[in-house]
Amino acid sequence: MIRFSFWLFSISVLLLSFSTNASDRRFGDTSLKKVNPVIPGDIPDPSVIHINDSYYASGTSSEWGPYFPLFKSTDLVRWNQIGYIFQEKPAWAISSFWAPELFYHHNKIFAYYVAKRKTDSVACIGVAVADHPGATFHDRGILLAYGKEAIDPFVFNDNGSLYLTFKAYGLDRRPIEILGYKLSEDGLKLEGQPFTLLRDDNHTLMEGQCIIKKNNYYYLFYSAGNCCGPQCSYNVRIARANHITGPYQTFDKPILAEEALWKCPGHGTVVEAKNRKLYYLYHAYQKKDDIYTGRQGMLKELLWDKNTGWPHFREPTLPASNARTLNFVDEFNTNELSNRWQWDIKYHQPSVKIEKSRLHLGSYEESENKIGAAITIRPYSGSYNIYTQIIGRQPFLQGLVVYGDDHNAIGLGTLGNKLRVWEIHDGKQQILNEEVLTDSRPRIRICAKNGEIYRFFYQLRNKKWQEIKVNGKNYDGAFLPRWDRSPRPGLIAKGKVGSQAIFANFAMLSR
Repeated sequence: MIRFSFWLFSISVLLLSFSTNASDRRFGDTSLKKVNPVIPGDIPDPSVIHINDSYYASGTSSEWGPYFPLFKSTDLVRWNQIGYIFQEKPAWAISSFWAPELFYHHNKIFAYYVAKRKTDSVACIGVAVADHPGATFHDRGILLAYGKEAIDPFVFNDNGSLYLTFKAYGLDRRPIEILGYKLSEDGLKLEGQPFTLLRDDNHTLMEGQCIIKKNNYYYLFYSAGNCCGPQCSYNVRIARANHITGPYQTFDKPILAEEALWKCPGHGTVVEAKNRKLYYLYHAYQKKDDIYTGRQGMLKELLWDKNTGWPHFREPTLPASNARTLNFVDEFNTNELSNRWQWDIKYHQPSVKIEKSRLHLGSYEESENKIGAAITIRPYSGSYNIYTQIIGRQPFLQGLVVYGDDHNAIGLGTLGNKLRVWEIHDGKQQILNEEVLTDSRPRIRICAKNGEIYRFFYQLRNKKWQEIKVNGKNYDGAFLPRWDRSPRPGLIAKGKVGSQAIFANFAMLSR
């Protein structure tokens, strides 16, 4: 504990010199009277259910493993990650783990999810079942393969009759449709033929739908526009019908669109809270951090116009949460790796061992992944510092990384007695700077500003932090974000198979 306190104190003091104000480092500050984002960091396409006194949520993990992070809350505002739906990849699937839909039925939890099929890379909808939220999810395989792509599952219980809805024709040269199937009573098989709920005759790119029933109407919430990246145009729209199969009447404008601080809202689900009010958990990009933090978990309260019967949203009336830190500190003082760590699913799970408060990270060969074996964390802000202390000189690269994908990353690490700043851009490696070290246990730090500007530092024993400049200036990492996900900071090891990097700690402190 003494070692932890001194180390954390020293980097916290340093962090203050780079920070503008306390609210930049924390969300949920009660003085700010706000709750959003309720799940900070990259958590697109959230789904939420209410079981007894708790709420459970999950969201897209895309190309990061483990698969589909799982969160728990007692108030819809403060969420803790409790694990993942899958620790290992389902046998039939290969990539693109999108849009899990949680559904509570017969005292079991169902997870309907999207992944690309291993045999042909077609996006299909699978289903898995668990006895309770903390139990292991058992995959039941592919539920629906439909044309070139079936995505964004949502399941609705209509007084005992189950229906699966989904987006179809997203990769065909024809209007997109939101389709539905009758589900078997056990939720595991399709029945009959598909039916159309909405058709994209106006090219609004419909997807991310959910359904609720109120006052004899079926209300279909859906997202329109482009979901992801710098040119996103997402917004939430609404339609209603007297029967689940339609025909649906659409409202004439979005009911949730760009706001002062947030843009491109969409793909959410509605949940009834303990207070009997309805809330909508969805995702949006924060304008300040934009794509560099990804699509974050947001909450709105759902209300109805008494005259027209159409719904609208407002800021939640739930109390603002207590201050929730956006920091992550890992002293590796447990035998198990924290469930916040993730890795690129294109490669096998990195070899990780924790012994005596040291993380041992096994390497990948360069021929397998040019970047090396990486474990990473979802960033909660576009401006942060990441730190680690490397233990021992090794004849291979070990250190910090900001990982976009296996062809795009930047890092700072040691190789023998050298300290190296490096990049891999579109698969091309480049050494940006090197210095000779006299210390075998250097502390190193990468400082990110607004998600795209990076600076690199190191500290030798009993010395001040020193900056390593790249071409005499700050480094531009704007190329790092991928289309549908934010870059992840973390740790790497890159050498011969069997090589192990050793780290004393890791911290990500938001600024």
